[in-house]
Amino acid sequence: MNAAAGMWGELSTMHAWAIATAAVVAAGCALVGTLLVVRRMSLLGDAISHAVLPGIAVAVLAGGRPGGLLVLVGAVAAALVTVLLVQVLRREGGLADDAGTGVVFTTLFALGVVIVTAAASRIDLDPGCILYGILELVPFDTVRVAGLEVPRAFLTGATVLVIVAAGLAATWKEQLFTAFDIDAARAVGLPVAVVTAGLLAATALVTVASFEAVGAILVVAMLVVPAATAELLARRLHTMAFVAMLLGVVAAVLGYLAAWRLNTSAAGMIAVVLGLQYAIAAVVAPDDGAIARLVARLALGWRVICEDTLALLWRADEADAVASTRAFRSPSEWTAALWLAARGRIVRDAGRWSLTAVGRAEAETVVRSHRLWEAWLGRHADLPLDHLHPPAEWIEHHLGAELRRRIEADVGGGESDPHGRSIPREP
Repeated sequence: MNAAAGMWGELSTMHAWAIATAAVVAAGCALVGTLLVVRRMSLLGDAISHAVLPGIAVAVLAGGRPGGLLVLVGAVAAALVTVLLVQVLRREGGLADDAGTGVVFTTLFALGVVIVTAAASRIDLDPGCILYGILELVPFDTVRVAGLEVPRAFLTGATVLVIVAAGLAATWKEQLFTAFDIDAARAVGLPVAVVTAGLLAATALVTVASFEAVGAILVVAMLVVPAATAELLARRLHTMAFVAMLLGVVAAVLGYLAAWRLNTSAAGMIAVVLGLQYAIAAVVAPDDGAIARLVARLALGWRVICEDTLALLWRADEADAVASTRAFRSPSEWTAALWLAARGRIVRDAGRWSLTAVGRAEAETVVRSHRLWEAWLGRHADLPLDHLHPPAEWIEHHLGAELRRRIEADVGGGESDPHGRSIPREP
């Protein structure tokens, strides 16, 4: 009984260290990935995650060990070489950034694979580990820290996370400025090249720290997917970074537990969970999610129907007061009429529909927008009169009061539209 309990406790500790390693690796990748995604440099992050392989291989051949300082230096050097080669291909070869990035990272990654394969007997790097990681075996390679056996991969990941977080915190204003307005950043004298180089160096660091756990291929998911998901859920960069790190940690925990349950690759399952997180966010995100966009389209469509109904009654009154008694023909018109009646915009008396004072003011705003836009088009666009109505039919639902005033001033007072009909005054 005691032996079984001891074995289970040891097994639980191993799983806890593996999960902790995946969590710190995911958090570091998500933090750096936030800036990569915002700056639309995700492909370059992908390139660096692959192109650092020859730098790692050469550093190991020179006596470094995975996760050591020499390997980190080699990886950062390879990352900077990647960026330099992409710029050379763009400047001298005329290649677009995406094409140049594809050429460079595939070539360097292939070179790294060749070095690893050719020096297999002299290098402590396994091609399978490079590609897919060995998260499940991480707890077996430990170092003693304060009397506690700590997995080397966890120690490396945690150290890199602290370094990257401290570096980004120290340069956050510069990173923020560069991310959202790089031309203005250059104009005020900000060292954009240095800021970018620092970001790419951070990318190389988190990539190397992730190699042993999840491999070169799946680290791309950790760099890009949490940040892309967070971009759907947050509007401020620091909030986006926090959400991305949280999503990465949650995916690490759930992915590892699911992989243990299903007896499959932990790194692969973590990437699957990241993909599921993005799919869910793409549906339920408050502003950019599929549901929010559908609701916004339906709300706009309903507003257009209601405003068209008000304008219809106003125009009927303008043409002939008796015409306001017309029956609404389509179901949508009837539904809008009942809704507007419930909100006090129109009333029905003895089979006659008419506008209330509030409804008339709203209808005049719609008609005013329509006829002002026709007047503006008639003044500035060489269009026949029968071509003015369709664009005004759309724009009448989107003009604000300030823009209506500017259009009125531009057309010289806006007394009538090109058809000779009077333009209602601003309510």
